Amino acid sequence: MKKRVSLFLVLLMCLTAIAGCGGGGAAENKPLVVGYSNFSSKFSPFFGETAYDQDVAKMTSIYLLNTDRQGAVVEKGKTGETRSYNNTDYTYYGPADLTITPNQDGTVDYDFELRDDIKFSDGEPLTVDDVIFSMYVLSDPTYDGSSTFFAMPIKGMEAYRSGMTPLMDLILEAGKDNKDFSKWDEATQTAFWAETETAGAKFAQSIVDYCIANGYNAEGDSVAACAANWGYELAEDATVEDFYAAMLEAYKGDVKALSDTEKADASLFSLMDNYAEYSKGVETGESAPNIEGIQKTGDNTLRVTLTEVDATAIYNLGITICPMHYYGDKEKYDYDNNMFGFEKGDLSTVRAKTTEPMGAGPYKFVKFENGVVSFEANDDYYLGAPKTKNMQFLESQDQDKLNGILTGTIDITDPTYSLDTVKAIKKANGNDDVNGDAITTSTVDNLGYGYLGISAESVCVKGEKGSEASKDLRKAFATVLSLYRDVTVNSYYGETASVINYPISNTSWAAPQSSDDGYKVAFSVDVDGNDIYTSDMTDEQKEEAALAAALGFFEKAGYTVQDGKVTAAPEGAKMSYEVWIPADGQGDHPSFMMLNLASDALKKIGIELVVKDLANSADLWTGIEAGSVPMWCAAWQATPDPDMYQVYFSGSGSDKEPGGSNYMYDIEDKELDKLILDGRANMDQSYRKQVYKSCLDIIVDWAVEVPVYQRQNAIIFATDRVKMESVTPDITTYWPWYSEIEKIELK
Repeated sequence: MKKRVSLFLVLLMCLTAIAGCGGGGAAENKPLVVGYSNFSSKFSPFFGETAYDQDVAKMTSIYLLNTDRQGAVVEKGKTGETRSYNNTDYTYYGPADLTITPNQDGTVDYDFELRDDIKFSDGEPLTVDDVIFSMYVLSDPTYDGSSTFFAMPIKGMEAYRSGMTPLMDLILEAGKDNKDFSKWDEATQTAFWAETETAGAKFAQSIVDYCIANGYNAEGDSVAACAANWGYELAEDATVEDFYAAMLEAYKGDVKALSDTEKADASLFSLMDNYAEYSKGVETGESAPNIEGIQKTGDNTLRVTLTEVDATAIYNLGITICPMHYYGDKEKYDYDNNMFGFEKGDLSTVRAKTTEPMGAGPYKFVKFENGVVSFEANDDYYLGAPKTKNMQFLESQDQDKLNGILTGTIDITDPTYSLDTVKAIKKANGNDDVNGDAITTSTVDNLGYGYLGISAESVCVKGEKGSEASKDLRKAFATVLSLYRDVTVNSYYGETASVINYPISNTSWAAPQSSDDGYKVAFSVDVDGNDIYTSDMTDEQKEEAALAAALGFFEKAGYTVQDGKVTAAPEGAKMSYEVWIPADGQGDHPSFMMLNLASDALKKIGIELVVKDLANSADLWTGIEAGSVPMWCAAWQATPDPDMYQVYFSGSGSDKEPGGSNYMYDIEDKELDKLILDGRANMDQSYRKQVYKSCLDIIVDWAVEVPVYQRQNAIIFATDRVKMESVTPDITTYWPWYSEIEKIELK
């Protein structure tokens, strides 16, 4: 329930194409109303945190690079690039053409040539200087937004960012008892810590507001009820100050860790009155005056040089092009003299515009008031003025979105696509179909997938997590669990989800297809590599076959097996394991049935699988971070690029740091690490697909992840109010409904 927007997902959102060849035409005064979840007013393309706030910024912005319907980057946006999808040719446009040139010294040049006819919504021309300004904001040593542009291996980036640290970070590191005031004075330090207390109460209030807005509290909307939902037991009359004090005590005074882990929609520090001042940079050493790898090469051209091949870089280069004259200061821009629109280490002018975005997108931001974000058409939009003059994003609770379509208060929205939603849509249409006279439904695979995780560190033999015996132990559990995926997913999701067999989202071009050579149903072979099931087996026979295969894996792992039952565990292994699932303490989770069916089946062969249903999902992540969760159920968010570094890279046999989420599975495999790096260092998609298939096979062999389901998302339209022929065709995960929003018309 805690709002953790994946960095990778934010990067995807910054790349989503708002493209197409738009036309002019008379605009309508009647607003197009889109039902949205709650906003946090951080509509900045630099500092927006939630997906909903980012969508507001998207309406007002354009991006240096766009993507097509399959998530591939459009490299010839200026001239237009035609690609086929679903047997139809589509032409994609963007503000620039890109040329990629690998050099003999191992560096790679990315050359951009911009159109010269694009204007921001206030009429000011968009130039390459605006692109450079935007890149320097994202590269500043004090930048703390969600973009990871600065993490790319851009030549000179590290030298530019070194020698400066945000004042806030220095004060936090020094602590309350610091006596060294060589870089700040005592009054500043005292004021900072006092402000954290005030902001702490606001931070607790933001969590309370988030719980109430999303209807998470079964026991009422008091501070105590919200705190309990967040994992903190307080007195019934507790205040937000009490809530913050409890969190601070739990984190032993570590304010930064508290903010990073507990935040709902806002960080604690962003709620400080003088946050902009505390976020300014303090010189701590020497640094370069510019980024050598970002070069202005002409009036409309720019080159970014990377020190090495990085296949994922092209996605990170698709930054938002922001107007320097609005977010920065044109008087502080002099490229030849290392001035880039603001003082290095001081992003206060950028932060000041966080609630009011502006750019060259199809719409202008007007205001956010009473739960409504109002827009008006940008007549200077380079792909054509929007056909619908006015648009509104209306805050709506999920349970009210469908009803809003039916009552006429909402024209387009995205309700949770569940069995109940499908039934309600079919009833409204009166034709047993999700498309009809009342509602038109467009479904796409969610950018992510549900899985069951198994810790190699916790579920192993003799403490050797990578041994064949340990892998066989995990395969024993995975074999039984995977048997019940079909019935579980069908029961919970019906037609709105499907079972997957590899730990990768079906939205990815690297996802194995059933027609591919070597494709296998997950955990469907025994210890000798023979198929466990045949097509004519009954459900009872399949269970018998799965348990027989599991016994084979247990025995090979070193367990004692007698008369069809496991009677003793080898050193370091156990006869009983827990699996944690955040099902609200009520069994409400897509994988809950799977766990219980597997638990019942495993009992028949002497193994106990204890299902721990968590009322508070935060407990799951706390437990995983502490290394106390043997198995768990969750879901991954994905990105357009299938790079596996973040989740599976261990750093084994290399000088590189492990991926940020590798601690969850504890995989440590040199061959897997090598393949992951190989996949990153090659831009040939066909080669990379082969590499990632090998990676997936290794992950399956480690049996640390049982892929479970790929669910669908839905966008629904009021058929009687929206001209459906004006909506972009072939909507996909990477090409959402608003990709050609300038063409949408109301009846």
